[in-house]
Amino acid sequence: MHSSASRLFRYTWALPTTLLGLGFAGLAAATGGRVRLVDGVLEAEGGWLGTLLRRAVPLPGGAAAMTLGHVVLGRDAPALATTRAHERAHVRQCERWGPVFLPAYAAASLGAVLRGEHPYHGNAFERAACREEAAAASR
Repeated sequence: MHSSASRLFRYTWALPTTLLGLGFAGLAAATGGRVRLVDGVLEAEGGWLGTLLRRAVPLPGGAAAMTLGHVVLGRDAPALATTRAHERAHVRQCERWGPVFLPAYAAASLGAVLRGEHPYHGNAFERAACREEAAAASR
């Protein structure tokens, strides 16, 4: 029972960010993409998401994937597969930070810039996700 209550709390706490992700998942489905549930996380790929992630994310070449709550948006199925461990780390961050995840993420990027670092690579949330991804790969 405790596990179910804990899971319900995590999903509810992350819901504001997840709702944003669901909007983008709907966009993927409406434009020829695919949406499926993988280990309790909705993964959306293809359709207009590929273009959006390539062009709207301010990184050279854009992003392969992006997490919004319990929704992971990917350019395509291979992008979702290769980024799954990293993006699941972001899902856990969304569960911890809840509705303040996006503002906290933006603040971490600003902090990186103020330290003279790259807003993505110097972001504490990205660094933590990279550490978790590396730990998962070494298991």
